[in-house]
Amino acid sequence: MSDILAQALAIWGLQDFPATLVAARENLVYRIDAPQPLALRLHRRGMRSTAQLLSELEWMAALAERGLSVPRPRPALDGALCHAVGGQIVDVLGWLDGVPMCLGGRLNPLVAGVPAYQSLGRAMAQLHLKSDAWTPPPSFDRPVWDAQGLLGETPLWGHFWENPQLTAAQSALLTQARDHALARLSALKGADYGLIHADLVQENVLIGPGGPHLIDFDDGGFGYRLFDMATVLNFILREADPAPLQAAFVQGYLATRPVDLTELPLFQTLRALSYVGWIVPRLLEDGAKARQSRFVAMACQMAEQMLA
Repeated sequence: MSDILAQALAIWGLQDFPATLVAARENLVYRIDAPQPLALRLHRRGMRSTAQLLSELEWMAALAERGLSVPRPRPALDGALCHAVGGQIVDVLGWLDGVPMCLGGRLNPLVAGVPAYQSLGRAMAQLHLKSDAWTPPPSFDRPVWDAQGLLGETPLWGHFWENPQLTAAQSALLTQARDHALARLSALKGADYGLIHADLVQENVLIGPGGPHLIDFDDGGFGYRLFDMATVLNFILREADPAPLQAAFVQGYLATRPVDLTELPLFQTLRALSYVGWIVPRLLEDGAKARQSRFVAMACQMAEQMLA
């Protein structure tokens, strides 16, 4: 056991319980087998400030209080929601049991697709409704997925048009798409905007007996609700027959909360573009070559359709 993990467990009074590493992606996540299982997160260095993580935890607590199935923060012995330990920020959340909606990048065969996506659409709509009903504290600090956050000089997920593995033609296409989309997005009036998960790929969904659990709010912040929906819809495109699943998701959302879908294709393109930036600092990780190829192909295809 690492010194950081041991110190963190002691801060929460969990040093007597087994800790098992269950995820090692953006953060290191450990399952703590206490009488009520917990998830301890060691956050990637430099990814989020303490203020941003506190805001994430306060938001998740508010959603859980309002009945949404999200991990509930567990305070440390001193009442704090997170601590800095050895240069890493640590927090602890309630453990949610469920069947992963995604397995190997596709819908888990143990999950019934249409009803699961209907439920996910309803859950996302509830997330938006419950977030709108909550007033964040003045100190609330989360990413902003607005026109500048998506397409400006310093996008949240990086300069997608400068991905070093793009060909000259691909870079020119994505640059043109960026300019076109920025003009459209900047001119968009009255768009549905508020707190969003921003990364509700099916890898961040567990299917429980009462419906989906929504996890991993690392990228959550202020943004367009259609952008949140686009994340799910683009992921579904990996399936052999995506149309019924996409329709089920949209139907589930609209049955719970109205939203104007007119600009949905634009936001699907924006989501596709963002992944070409996201992959850049991860190009040396396992599986990055396949991800890069998939992200670039989708982004170029959607960019061409948008410009046409």
